[in-house]
Formats: sequence, structure tokens, C-alpha cells
Amino acid sequence: MTATQVPNQTDSKDHFFKELAELSERMIAAHGKEFSMGALVLAARFIAENKSFDQAPTATQ
Repeated sequence: MTATQVPNQTDSKDHFFKELAELSERMIAAHGKEFSMGALVLAARFIAENKSFDQAPTATQ
């Protein structure tokens, strides 16, 4: 890894954290903290278990 790659990777990660924060805020505003936390935990579980997000069950309204 070169010195020029580190800032790009850091910038990329910062961008994703900002997107995640904005998404979380929208989910909290629309459905509350419990929903937002549950959705993020479920997403983390899918990542940890190498499950496809395309086949994730959808919630009914």
C-alpha cells in the first residue's frame, strides 16, 4: 500500500460512515430507534453469515 492509497481509503470509509449515519437518521425518523437498530443488526448478521441481501425477507406493512 502506498501513501497515496491511505487517504483515498480513509475518504471512502468516511463517506460510507456519513451515508450510514444519514440512513440511520432517516430510519429513526420514520420508524423509531428499535427498528433502526434491528435493521442494522440484521444487516451485520447477513454480512457475517455471507448471506445475500437479495434474498432477505421483506417486512410487511
